[in-house]
Amino acid sequence: MAKVTRDDVARLAGTSTAVVSYVINNGPRPVAPATRERVLAAIKELGYRPDRVAQAMASRRTDLIGLIVPDTRQPFFAEMAHAVEQAAAERGKMVLVGNANYLDEREVHYLRAFLGMRVSGLILISQGPSEHAAAEIDAWDARVVLLHRRPDAIDDVAVMTDDIWGAQLATRHLLEHGHPYVAFLGGTEETPKSGDPVTDHVEGWRRAMLESGKSADGRYFQAPYNRYDAYQVALKLLAGPDRPPAIMCATDDQAIGVLRAARELRIDVPGELAVAGFDDVKEAGLTDPPLTTVASDRQAMARAAVDLVLDDGLRVVGSRRERLRQFPSRLVVRRSCGCGG
Repeated sequence: MAKVTRDDVARLAGTSTAVVSYVINNGPRPVAPATRERVLAAIKELGYRPDRVAQAMASRRTDLIGLIVPDTRQPFFAEMAHAVEQAAAERGKMVLVGNANYLDEREVHYLRAFLGMRVSGLILISQGPSEHAAAEIDAWDARVVLLHRRPDAIDDVAVMTDDIWGAQLATRHLLEHGHPYVAFLGGTEETPKSGDPVTDHVEGWRRAMLESGKSADGRYFQAPYNRYDAYQVALKLLAGPDRPPAIMCATDDQAIGVLRAARELRIDVPGELAVAGFDDVKEAGLTDPPLTTVASDRQAMARAAVDLVLDDGLRVVGSRRERLRQFPSRLVVRRSCGCGG
């Protein structure tokens, strides 16, 4: 059976192939309603399917947005990717997702692959310093928006949360329960890099401790961001002689691991140990006890990132365009901190 072409649709609809193209692409020129209906009827009758590859080659752009994340197995990144996909669908775009697996070379691999596919734009949740990624972005004519993290090496527009304020809120809340201090469970690096949200989480925790007259020295502990490895770290920490009275975690996934370790060691939460997380993933409300955490508006952030990668969407401040869209954090109080909610 011969392949149905745009010429076939034009002949059946009694119009030109250019008009058929305007109907399929919803522009760039208007089409009279009656003509549009004839074209759509012809498309349906013939079973015509546009050649998206040919369209992309002609326009040098596809209907795709590339999204690179450190690890979609982590709930926060999975929920953020889902929000980006929803926002892209509202704009008639599809999303290609690549997992960098916290490896610089994998991040660059997906950058090359997606940009080589002529995606309409690229949203990058960076996994590290990204010097190599920055060089790759500079080599392509591509619109890139940073989401959640803004490495110093990449000078593209960014959509982020006010992480410092969020961590400050949560730490301050734990201290208001009367704990002598709050420990912090951060990442695997002793000194997180600039542009990393965890760096801001640590800064917010330190500020809250300082304003309360507490010392943060010796109270920062390293742990991977996932619940399984954080659970192993928490087992040793909570079984030791200097068990902290309260722990602020860089991620909810870590906090879930801490709650599991506390249960295994028969440490009552929040009676003997208060716990707070960061991200407000869906599971945070289902833990036992439900997890106090810091939330941001992921849907609004994803929509902003998609809008920025497809349009301009940045306000003009003075004579310059803003380089950052920052969304506020809010404290979500549940029972793990000692509150009754």
